[in-house]
Order: sequence, then structure tokens, then C-alpha cells
Amino acid sequence: MKTFVGSVQKKILCLGIESSCDETGVAIVDSERNILSNIIYSQIPEHQKYGGVVPELAARAHILAIEDVVRRALSVAGRTIDDIDVIAATAGPGLIGGVLVGWLGAVGIAQATGKPLVAVNHLEGHALVPRLTNDTKFPFLLLLASGGHSQILLVNGVGNYELIGQTLDDSAGEAYDKVAKMLGLGYPGGPIVDSRAGLGDSVAFKFPRPLCDKPGCDFSFSGLKTAARTFVEKQKAIDDTQIKNDEFINNICASFQSAVVDCMENRMRNAMKDGRVLAASPNALVVAGGVAKNSAIRAMLSVLASESGMQYAAPPLNLCTDNGAMIAWAGIENYLVGKIVKEPVAPRPRWPLTEL
Repeated sequence: MKTFVGSVQKKILCLGIESSCDETGVAIVDSERNILSNIIYSQIPEHQKYGGVVPELAARAHILAIEDVVRRALSVAGRTIDDIDVIAATAGPGLIGGVLVGWLGAVGIAQATGKPLVAVNHLEGHALVPRLTNDTKFPFLLLLASGGHSQILLVNGVGNYELIGQTLDDSAGEAYDKVAKMLGLGYPGGPIVDSRAGLGDSVAFKFPRPLCDKPGCDFSFSGLKTAARTFVEKQKAIDDTQIKNDEFINNICASFQSAVVDCMENRMRNAMKDGRVLAASPNALVVAGGVAKNSAIRAMLSVLASESGMQYAAPPLNLCTDNGAMIAWAGIENYLVGKIVKEPVAPRPRWPLTEL
């Protein structure tokens, strides 16, 4: 993607800032899909002792890290701020303290340099990553799964999202983290459960598949999470040494993950039969968000896409979790359709994609 100045094609260079949760991410990306730098300061060590993200600590860590991360991103890219054409930053949804840090930093840079500014929806950052890494064409069917969201969306274009299904309670990522916590596996729980599941027996224990016997495309993970907790507590009451047994833990992880994957497959199959999706005839089946790192979910969707004659697209693992590159790319996409900040923007803790 290029803009034209007279007869000369001009490549766009965007600096993207992401700070919606527990990563301070800054990246330099160009409109030809090159990631020149992608620097991430992770706060996981600060939050591990609490078993989850503490919003106040996260906001403080963003404040302490953001200036250095911006400098490093420019340095690694071999660019100065004068070389940048567009500034983009997450303006929501997310933990509002962290969002404010990144957004106000971007506003300051834009005001000081006179560069155009783009307010990026964090979820749209995830949604558009496959267009950065795979050059995926619109429209496509997206499973967006993360610690805070589980949604099926028909992506018709930049800022054009149709909600096909969503979680009615907990997100898949939250369920993974809670199961990891009840098993004493640490934080973040999703990757640990996935790893342990690969060593276990997926049919060792029977967990429910909520809503799989119902029509529609919505998810529900609260009951599955509760079933896992009830099972673990019951087994601990019978023999509390089991919770320290590797085979027992691996089997729980494998059985739990099998239930999650079955639920996602069921809902995705229903989505592919939805009248809105059939009418749009999407080119690809896409997964994005932190849970897109999960090996079993990626494998299931790849098979489903192949069976349906659709392309399959998933970001590389390092671009599934929060990062500045996805925000920079979303910034470029929005800039090219004229979506730049022309008046003050109030960051939002909640910002559905359907409101873009």
C-alpha cells in the first residue's frame, strides 16, 4: 500500500504504540508490510506473584517503560522520529490506566512533530494482523480469542465488522488462566495449559461442552471453568497428593483443552452456515488474539478451513499476543481510508468493534 505524491509512490512509515494490558509495545511498520522493529517490554514478572494482572501496577510499569521502548524501536529500525509519517496508538479497549499512558504518549509525539495521529481499536489491531503477515483479503471470517474476548466476526473491511457470535460470560483465555491457577501452574496460564495438554490424555476426564447442543454461534466458558474447578476440588478431597502428580495434571489440561477446542469448532461450523457469512462468501478463515497461539486451536481451524475450501491464516506466534506492530499496521490501514484524529479522543476501557 502506497500513497502517491504526483507521479512518485511514497511508502508510509508508522510508529505504533500498544499499552492496553501488561505489555508496552512499540513498533515501526511500513505500508509494504515490513516490520522494521517490534519492541515489547513484558510485565509478566511483576504480575506473576499475584497470579494475574494488577491494573495499578501495570499502569505504573507502562509509565516507566514507554519512553525507553519508543527510543529502542526507532533505534532498531534505524529511523528517527522525522522519518515517521503516522503515529498510531491503542485508544481502547483495555485497562484504562495503561491505555492512557500509551495514548497520551502518542498524542504528545504527534503534537510535538505535527504528524497525523490514528486512534486504534486494540481488537482491530488483532483483527488486521493477518493482512500484515499473510496479505489476507477482505472479507474473511475471524475467530478473535484472547484473555478478554472470544468473538466470531465477519470482517468486511477496515472498520467494518459484523458480530456473528461471542462469549456470553468468560473468554476462552480467562478460562485457561483460571484452570492454570487452580492447578498451581503459574501465570500466564494459557501457554502452560497448552504445553501440559500435549503430554496428557484428552479423554481421561469428561468435561462439558457448553452450548454445543444449541443453535447459534455464541460461546460459554464459565460452566466449563466451574466444572474443572469442581472436579479438581473433588479429587483433592479424595487424595490431595494427586494435584502434584504430573500425569494427573497433564490429563486435566488435555481434557479441558479438548472441551474448549470442541466448543470452538462447533461454534465456527455454525458460523460458516450463518446466512450473513454465506452471503459475504469470505475468502479465508482467520484466528487472531493471544489464544491464537494455542496449538490445538490452530490445528483445528486449519483442518476446518481445508475442509471448507477456504484459506487459513494465523499470525506468527510473536504477533498473537499484544504488540506494537499490529497497532502500527492498523494505523496504516486506517490512515489510508482517512481515519485520523481531528479532535480530542477519550480513551475507552470498552470499545466494541461493531462501533467503529
